[in-house]
Amino acid sequence: MNIEHFLTNANPSWMQNEDDSDIVISTRIRFARNIAGTRFPNSFTEEEAQGIEDQVMNALFSIEQNPYRFSYFPIKDLPQLQRQILVEKHLISPNLAKRQKIGSVFITEDEAFSIMVNEEDHIRIQCLACGMHIEDAFEKARKIDRYLSRHINFAYQEQYGYLTSCPTNVGTGLRASVMLHLPALTVTKQMNALIQMMTRLGMVVRGIYGEGSENLGSVYQISNQITLGKSELDILQELRDVVEQVIRKEQSARKALLIRAPSTLEDRLSRSLGTLKYAKILTSEEAASCLSNVRLGVSLGLLKPISQSRLNECMLLIQPGFIQQYVGTTLQPAERDMYRAKLLQDKLRQQDESVNNGEKGEDSI
Repeated sequence: MNIEHFLTNANPSWMQNEDDSDIVISTRIRFARNIAGTRFPNSFTEEEAQGIEDQVMNALFSIEQNPYRFSYFPIKDLPQLQRQILVEKHLISPNLAKRQKIGSVFITEDEAFSIMVNEEDHIRIQCLACGMHIEDAFEKARKIDRYLSRHINFAYQEQYGYLTSCPTNVGTGLRASVMLHLPALTVTKQMNALIQMMTRLGMVVRGIYGEGSENLGSVYQISNQITLGKSELDILQELRDVVEQVIRKEQSARKALLIRAPSTLEDRLSRSLGTLKYAKILTSEEAASCLSNVRLGVSLGLLKPISQSRLNECMLLIQPGFIQQYVGTTLQPAERDMYRAKLLQDKLRQQDESVNNGEKGEDSI
């Protein structure tokens, strides 16, 4: 596949599977791996980096038929805007996007799998899934991990497990994350206490783009913090237990909001839908906040149905890279705010037209 396939499609097939959960957006499984006998990326040479990339490419393309049909993209060949869109789609990290000479990514057609090479570690294997499918995503990512391990000698010690650049990943090298939409806990100011509780349970709460990012539209990522001294299955079960607790708290908070001031809540959510449909200027923060309110309103039955996949698509489209891709040129922040408003109006109008045509709100683009 060429790079345009991954830049123009804001709604990849893995995101289109409707899930019965209106709180869990997606699941991500990531393995950090390094090659034995080779210096880590913080100290290797360009020649060593190229050797690592050659090993991964040989494993995926040359030794036997590539069962996953990955497409390969060296980061240095991608303009800044294309890198930004790949970050916005969670296919690469912000750190890899900053690389000038080394680093690459392998991506499957449905974008459910990506493998970053020469980011913080030599190899980072990632699997994305819609909704909460922790064990399923883990098994799929582990198949790729095992496939690569048949051709690449990973750095592993009996005492510590997999060796990684950052000590926080030593052991299993597994980072399991669930992305949640938590508007009721956010508006009732319960998130700070919840984050402290999860830290005590060995979890970490991050923003929409992972480490160092802020939450946008009341969207948070919950991940395991500990990778050493626990089995992979223990890590997954602990994450599931914590996420299910958070879901129950969000559900309770939503019920409390409905009981406390239903008219005020409905008015706020309806105003957000009106803003998305008629505003002429929208910052990314305001658009994300309004989309969060609309998602909540649909979930509570206070607004007309809009598919989760359409709302997920809109969350991607409001980001700076996608706005500029949509327009086809580089834009200043003020210009992006105008085009963001227009883009959302177009998407919501298409949604209304599909409903009026009897398509039950499903995507027709």
